Amino acid sequence: MKLDDIDRRILHDLQEDGRLTNVEIAKRCNISAPPCLRRVRQLEDAGIIKSYHAVIDPITMGYNVLIFAQVSLKSQNDSDLREFEAAVNTWDQVRECFLMSGGTDFFLKIYAKDWDDYQLFHSNVLGKHHSVQQIQTNIVMRNSKNAPGVPIEAPHIPANTIRSLRVVK
Repeated sequence: MKLDDIDRRILHDLQEDGRLTNVEIAKRCNISAPPCLRRVRQLEDAGIIKSYHAVIDPITMGYNVLIFAQVSLKSQNDSDLREFEAAVNTWDQVRECFLMSGGTDFFLKIYAKDWDDYQLFHSNVLGKHHSVQQIQTNIVMRNSKNAPGVPIEAPHIPANTIRSLRVVK
């Protein structure tokens, strides 16, 4: 699917706020609502828009520690890698899992309620997996940027949208 400026604007706006109504997106793109809805559905059907979800604040949910763990396995054959990935998909604390090139096999993003909670997970779950050889834990001290999704080239903003964003005194 070839994306034009309107498609990019739709993607940009939905990525920033997935709760925007079709009418609001159409206004921002300077098009009417029916073709806007058709475009959104085409972007969904093409798999460009994968899902809509709420971003939950981890601290308000009691998850005060964010850890990135680098995991090396005893073997790098495909069946062992896939078997480890299948196990990771059953562990709720692990929110993201990346197969890496280089010295580390997997990079895991893990939330824990506190340090003791992570240590229990490390010792009783992750560290006990039969294929794990080494785990290097990195604790996040501060998150200074958390941009959702992927970079989307800034589309041209129609003049009427800019006018509607101005503060009237």
